[in-house]
Amino acid sequence: MPVLWRRVLIFFLSLIPLVFIVYKTLTNQLGADPAKTIVLFTGEWTIYFLFITLAVTPLRRFINFKSFHFRWLQPHRRMLGQFTLFYAVLHVLAFLVFILGLDFSRFGKELVERPYILVTIPAVILLVVLGITSTKSMMRRLGNNWIRLHKSIYLIAILAWVHVFMQVRSSYFEAVLFGVILLALLLPRLFWALRK
Repeated sequence: MPVLWRRVLIFFLSLIPLVFIVYKTLTNQLGADPAKTIVLFTGEWTIYFLFITLAVTPLRRFINFKSFHFRWLQPHRRMLGQFTLFYAVLHVLAFLVFILGLDFSRFGKELVERPYILVTIPAVILLVVLGITSTKSMMRRLGNNWIRLHKSIYLIAILAWVHVFMQVRSSYFEAVLFGVILLALLLPRLFWALRK
C-alpha cells in the first residue's frame, strides 16, 4: 500500500476513539458520571497512542524479515505522536470543562485533592513542545538539539505512568500492566544507548 493511503488509513483509524466517545455522549451512554468517563477515556487513549508511538522503533528493529517487517510504520511515527498530543489536549480540556466547569479558582483545591495532576502538567507541556517542533523545518533548524529534545518522550511516558499509578484506589492491575509495557518499550532503548 502506498505511503499516502497508509497515512489516510492511520488518520481515520486514530479518530475512531473520538467518534466512539462522541457517539456515547450524544446517546447518553456514559454511565452515572459522564464527566469522569470522558476524562478517563481521553486519558487512556493518550497513553495508548503514546505506547503505540514508542513501539514503532522496537518493532522496526526486532521484527525485520524480508517477508514480514514493520519498517512501513516509520514514516507514520510523527502522525502517531501528534495523535498522542491530540488526545492529551482533549483529556486536559475535558478536565477543565467537565470537572472544573472552567472555574479556575478551584484549580488549587483540585491540586490538593488530586496530586496526580502535578505530574500531568509538565508531561502535557512537553508534548505540546514536541508537537510544535515535529515538523521537518524545525528538525533542520534545531539540528542535533532536535534529537535531544524529542528524547523527552521517555520522560513523558514515565510521568504518564506515574499519573496512572497515583490514581489507583483498589486494583493495581492496570497500573502494573502499563508499567510492564513501558519497561518493555524503554529497556531496549537503554540497551542500545549503553552499547553506543
